Amino acid sequence: MIEENEKKDPTPEATPAATPAANEPAAAPSQQEMAIRSALETVMDPEIGLSVIDLGLIREVLIQPGKTHIKMMLTTPFCPYAPQMIADVQSAAQSALPQETEVELLPDAWSPDMMPDPGLLGFSY
Repeated sequence: MIEENEKKDPTPEATPAATPAANEPAAAPSQQEMAIRSALETVMDPEIGLSVIDLGLIREVLIQPGKTHIKMMLTTPFCPYAPQMIADVQSAAQSALPQETEVELLPDAWSPDMMPDPGLLGFSY
């Protein structure tokens, strides 16, 4: 009877080993990614007056040999400054890491919760 229960119930050691990625923290950003994010602090949203980094608009920076891929979003879906902001993000990233840079605009809705410091907006929400 004991052998039957052992077969039905997984051992405690087996469960964590099955999903190691879920328990591991995210990898620290590389020096190249940190340099790109630092350069992106100069790219401002002209309507709000804060950088794309302060607003949390840059969602991901993927660096591959010969190509940088940046995923970003906008504060509003029909932002009239979108083409200029995308060009500015691309230019700033290339100034930090001179290689081809692609900027992907995500369709996700932005909210102040995505900001590292929502207090920069000057009000509580």
